[in-house]
Formats: sequence, C-alpha cells, structure tokens
Amino acid sequence: MAEAERIIGTPDTPHAAGAGQERPGGNAVPGRRSGADGARTPADGPGTDRTAAGRAVDETAGTPGTSSRADGPQDGTAEDKPRGPRRIAVLFTVAAVAYVLDLVSKMIVVARLEHRPPVRIIGDWLQLEAIRNAGAAFGFGEAFTVIFTVIAAAVIVVITRLARKLYSVPWAIALGLLLGGALGNLTDRIFRAPGVFEGAVVDFISPKHFAVFNLADSAIVCGGILIVLLSFRGLDPDGTVHKG
Repeated sequence: MAEAERIIGTPDTPHAAGAGQERPGGNAVPGRRSGADGARTPADGPGTDRTAAGRAVDETAGTPGTSSRADGPQDGTAEDKPRGPRRIAVLFTVAAVAYVLDLVSKMIVVARLEHRPPVRIIGDWLQLEAIRNAGAAFGFGEAFTVIFTVIAAAVIVVITRLARKLYSVPWAIALGLLLGGALGNLTDRIFRAPGVFEGAVVDFISPKHFAVFNLADSAIVCGGILIVLLSFRGLDPDGTVHKG
C-alpha cells in the first residue's frame, strides 16, 4: 500500500503537487513555471504598461458618448439617408404641378379662345389670346423647332440625372419648375400639328408690348431666375454653401 501511494502520489499534499512540477534537485520542468513565477511574470513583463493602456483605450472607446468621431459620422449618416428622397419628391411634385397647370390651361385655351377675339384682363395691358408658336419661349426662333425640341429633351434628361444628388430644397423647386416647363412645351412639340417634334406650342398670355407666352414659359423663366439667385448665394444642389 505504501509502495502504491509512493508511485501514484497524493494529490492533496502540497509537497506531492510541487514534486510533480519540479525535477529532483530543484530544477523546473521545461515549459512549466511555478505558481509564484507564473503569477508574477505578467505583472513584471515589459509589455505590461502598453497592455493596460490598450485596455483603458478600449474601455473608453466602448463608453457611449466618449468618441465624437465615432458618434458623429453615424449620426450624420442616419440623418443624410432620408434627405435625398425628400428633395427628389419636392422636385417631382413641383414639376408635376407646373406640368398639369400648363397642360390644363392649354386645353382650355384651345377649346375656348382659339379663333376668337382676345379676352381683356387688364385693359390693353394684359389679354388672353390663343396663338400657335413654332419657336422657342416668347416666340423666338420659329425656324428651329426641331432644335428646340432636342434641347428640351436634353434638359429633362440632365435634370432627372441631377436629381439623384439633390440635397437642397430651393434647388429642388428651381429644377422642378424647369422640368415641368420643359415637359409642358415638349408635349406640344410632340403631339400638336404640324407633326412630331415640329408641333407648335400654344401661347395665350399677351402683355402689352411683350411677346405672347404660356405657363410653361413662365415656369422655365422663374426656375432660371431662382437658379441664378442660388448660385450668387453660393448654394450648390448638393446642399453645400460656399462663403466667399
């Protein structure tokens, strides 16, 4: 029995536990360290200060509200995501309103005023008179109907592509006016006589000593003026403000 205990060893005896870790003569087994040395080595090692500092930085970075750089972009991204769709909705809403008003007004003018005497609104200063205009806005360039049709189509494509980067409400309103006006006159170019892309635009607003125009022309001019004002103020379509 004594011989068996000597061979197996007693686990509860500190001397037996120490004997299993050290060779006779006090030399430690390679790759194994005593409990005292193992506990002391991480505290005394050369990388202790860096490790503690790293843990402190990690704990600080994980604390809410302690890192402005981490919190800032996340908040900004969350705010920027819905901005584009809202501006695009403004653009197309303004364009739709301008287009519908122009289309309905032209239908009424053709049905009620064409081939009839002008209707006086403010004496001779402002009248409603239905005419057919083969040129550009306000009756200019009647010999270049096809060219103006192509230009109007190009403007519509450019505005539609620009809408994806639109983050400014004033720019959305301005571009919406341009888009609605261009669509209104392009509809006349395509569907009215004498033919496709050569159709004459219906004009009916006739101020004294000025060219006859329609609501689409008014929308285009108002949109252009607003764009010039926004450019002078240094406001870009993406919402960037340049202070000069």
